[in-house]
Amino acid sequence: MNLMTTTFTVSLLLSLFLAIIAFWLPLMVPDHEKLSPYECGFDPLGSARLPFSIRFFLVAILFLLFDLEIALLLPLPWGDQLTDPHLTFIWATLLLTLLVLGLIYEWIQGGLEWAE
Repeated sequence: MNLMTTTFTVSLLLSLFLAIIAFWLPLMVPDHEKLSPYECGFDPLGSARLPFSIRFFLVAILFLLFDLEIALLLPLPWGDQLTDPHLTFIWATLLLTLLVLGLIYEWIQGGLEWAE
């Protein structure tokens, strides 16, 4: 048998073996918690207009901004392979400076403080 046939046979047998085990192993004993659509204790019939903290919302938005910043800066090491790498690093520095200035502004305004 060649390598391709052996690999295909082993993967097929392993898949069948795992599928058979998956059907035999679970205990099919339904209870109240397993039958509810939300296992976390969330009441699906309650009000959807629950109040939340604006400070939590602000921290979440800041997290998203800095997460996006990381995603934008990930390809930066490949920027030195461009014809004008200095322009890439200038834009990256400008982006970082703008985000740091925004963070400092929020910090000075007290938007990151939990206690009032």
